[in-house]
Amino acid sequence: MKLLTLAGIVLCSISIAVAHAGPKNQDGQNWLPPGLAEWKESSDWGKHHHGKFKGQESVQLGPRPFWLVQDMDEGPLKERLQSCSARSFKPSDFSIGHRGAPLQFPEHTRESYIAAAKMGAGIVECDVAFTKDRELVCRHAQNDLHTTTNIVTIPELNAKCTQPFVPADPASGAPAQAECRTSDITLAEFKTLKGKMDAYNSEATTPEEYLGGTADWRTDLYTARGTLVSHRESIELFKALGVKFTPELKFPVVDMPFEGDYSQQDYARQMIQDYIDAGVPPRDVWPQSFNLGDVLYWVNETPRFGKQAVFLDQEPITPDNTSLAVMENLKARGVNILAPAIWKMLTLDGHGEIVPSEYAENARAAGLDMIAWTVERSGPLATGGGWYYQTVTDAINNDGDVFNVIDVLARDVGVIGIFSDWPATTTYYANCMNVNSGR
Repeated sequence: MKLLTLAGIVLCSISIAVAHAGPKNQDGQNWLPPGLAEWKESSDWGKHHHGKFKGQESVQLGPRPFWLVQDMDEGPLKERLQSCSARSFKPSDFSIGHRGAPLQFPEHTRESYIAAAKMGAGIVECDVAFTKDRELVCRHAQNDLHTTTNIVTIPELNAKCTQPFVPADPASGAPAQAECRTSDITLAEFKTLKGKMDAYNSEATTPEEYLGGTADWRTDLYTARGTLVSHRESIELFKALGVKFTPELKFPVVDMPFEGDYSQQDYARQMIQDYIDAGVPPRDVWPQSFNLGDVLYWVNETPRFGKQAVFLDQEPITPDNTSLAVMENLKARGVNILAPAIWKMLTLDGHGEIVPSEYAENARAAGLDMIAWTVERSGPLATGGGWYYQTVTDAINNDGDVFNVIDVLARDVGVIGIFSDWPATTTYYANCMNVNSGR
């Protein structure tokens, strides 16, 4: 009863502020999101400088973490998590906002980023793509504007898409089609778009219908505002919110060099230069890429930022990418942080319990730090969790099992951070278990 009462109080008190207007300056210079000035004056956010939290800042978790704890199977971990439910929660670098808080807010929007910070994410991600005029913007992929924005409903911009919207043909069964890239439009045009939940309706016969398709375990409640931001604007926003930075350089879908003279190295250098220009200390930035070449470029050409460069890994497990020798080779080349998908770091032992995988053990033995992605990215876990939990499906049967996964990653694998689509859950765990991110 005490737990339910507390959850009710949290639910009634949570208020995630979102902004009402776009920035007046595309470069984000001296830009403060609408409403943030009031927060800084009335709360502890203003005590922060360069991502180092001071004082006793509290966060607003809402009811979800408490609901998940209630859903757990009985056992010591559930008891431990229940016993700390009345604490005052603080931001944690262990809690990383994956594209913001896209379980409910349109990803890579100002509103999603603010929500993640309010839920205690100490680090927030901007995936970095480039526009036609070679400006950097926050998008998960260079070619996802048709599923993450309203671009197909704007005729003059839809016409510029690599594949403008084509309606579904019910007679032939052909699905609706579209492909719109950040490199199809300029930054100014990009800023006129509105972010939406990442989804589409393959049976759409109109552009407006194409914007549908949101999974039933997500929501469109917060899509009325989805303010897109440039990479520079995200830096200014994150500084103002008091969070650190983990930008991911996205692999281009266009041929590089783009238009003959914008190389992959130019792209990687430009992303880091934005942090240098903004005066952000390298210790507060974790640049990421699935492309080892990008990571090694930062290691060798921008070593102060390369020290915390993150090599992302989602490849199938093979002897060629799992062995201790492979991990030691990465470390010898200057890679310090490896970020595999959750499933690569976990397996089941002979008793059906979740334990670290050989991959994780070898990475740790080689001296590599690890970051996990992504919890709360899948739908409900009652059916096994899907792609992210593929190696431990047999040990998962309810949503509360996400805490079991987080616990093994934190205590047994020893990850230094976990990406989440709803950071409140990881923040709750980090506070309850006194997790030290190691940063």
